[in-house]
Amino acid sequence: MPPWIDGAIFYHIYPLGLLGAPARNDVDAGVEHRLPTLREWTAHIASLGCNAVYLGPLFESTSHGYDTIDYTCVDRRLGDNADLAALVAAFHDQGFRVIFDGVFNHVSRDFPAFRDLLERGEDSAFRDWFVNVDFGQRSPLG
Repeated sequence: MPPWIDGAIFYHIYPLGLLGAPARNDVDAGVEHRLPTLREWTAHIASLGCNAVYLGPLFESTSHGYDTIDYTCVDRRLGDNADLAALVAAFHDQGFRVIFDGVFNHVSRDFPAFRDLLERGEDSAFRDWFVNVDFGQRSPLG
């Protein structure tokens, strides 16, 4: 076991559900600053004997969080990168370790490289990023 995890007792937070985010992301909508409310949970988490928080998914996604659109920014339904940085700092100030939950082996249909694949087909520069793509037919989802 890695030394940073030795002795860690995790509390898993699924922020999209816990914080009442809409089921579908309107990527044209503004940012909703929901993450800061998680600071109120630090005392409760500590009272359970936890010393680490497993947080996520957090990245911009289409719906449930594991269908990532952009790995560089926080899902707008939760807040922005500054909200996340402040939340992590608050958890650290209370002595918690923080781990982000992320999925890097699949993406949303709205992920830019996949959108390029849909648009350009076999001519896409990203065609080798995806496996089992049959360019000879349309999928049930188009």
